Amino acid sequence: MWKSISKSIWLLVFAVGLCCGIYPLALWAIGQTIFPFQANGSLLKDSNGHIVGSKLIAQPFTKDEYFQPRPSAASYDATASASSALAASNYALRDRVARVLGPLVKYKSGPKEGQPVASDVEQWFQKDLFLGTPHLVAQWADAHNSLAAAWVSGDPTHGAYVDEWSKIHPDVVARFVKDNPSTPQPKAADLAVVFFENFSKEHPGRFPSAVIAKGADGKAQTSIQAVKEGSDIQSIFFDMWRQDHADADLQEIPGDLVTTSGSGLDPHITLQNAEYQLDRVAGKWASDLKRDPASVRSEIEQIIQDNASAPFFGLAGEKIVNVLEINMELHKRYGNPS
Repeated sequence: MWKSISKSIWLLVFAVGLCCGIYPLALWAIGQTIFPFQANGSLLKDSNGHIVGSKLIAQPFTKDEYFQPRPSAASYDATASASSALAASNYALRDRVARVLGPLVKYKSGPKEGQPVASDVEQWFQKDLFLGTPHLVAQWADAHNSLAAAWVSGDPTHGAYVDEWSKIHPDVVARFVKDNPSTPQPKAADLAVVFFENFSKEHPGRFPSAVIAKGADGKAQTSIQAVKEGSDIQSIFFDMWRQDHADADLQEIPGDLVTTSGSGLDPHITLQNAEYQLDRVAGKWASDLKRDPASVRSEIEQIIQDNASAPFFGLAGEKIVNVLEINMELHKRYGNPS
């Protein structure tokens, strides 16, 4: 029996040494000698040698001077790779796509051909009518309770604003408690719908948005104000505007501009997507640098073309570009955005 046990122990030691020692060490040695860039995360560095990101993982770019990656259901968090898993029938998906489209989409034909619809969305919003019925913001909250609640709970500033509103409107809160006896002490998110209903009546053609302004001490301060224009209105109410203007002929948008990848971390966008963003990027750089827009556009378009490639050495799929790489090229050529 001892002979069998000793053989088992030796087999265990051998297996542990091979699988937990020799094999990982061999892979590490091969990776560090033959594939050091890939083995260390495919990290990209700027001209000063500072790591700015991985070639394989998308990261957000918010400045107009840079190309933006695909939307991410994982908020570009590499530790939380995931898709949204929203069905095509889920309004949350329609809402997310519409919010991307609002500030971007342009007219395809007609007297405003090539112009963004964003300003028209704002003008329509200010009339405070949806399908001929007043109190547009209230209609939005009534139809999409979860979106209204998400607005309140998604930002501490929003929640604090609703808390202050509830103190000023105790009668509205009391009516809510009477209608919802199971919620005797409602929180801000619970009051989301009645808040927007009341806000819509008190501020027709307005929406509560965060506004950044300098305070008396010179520091930037954020406050919620009733606004009639801006990115919130362009994005949140684009879908309702589209329903009210079903006959408007709009340009088609590259699919990957509004859809997330399966991982939420796809570092590439299609060449078509990059070309669609080109006017915005080139126009902002031209403004920053005080240069001819056409010249800057030509330079950036060449950067896109130089960095575009199709998978499998061009043998399959459409051309794509790595967002981080082309943005690094822009920074290398033009410096820091203003």
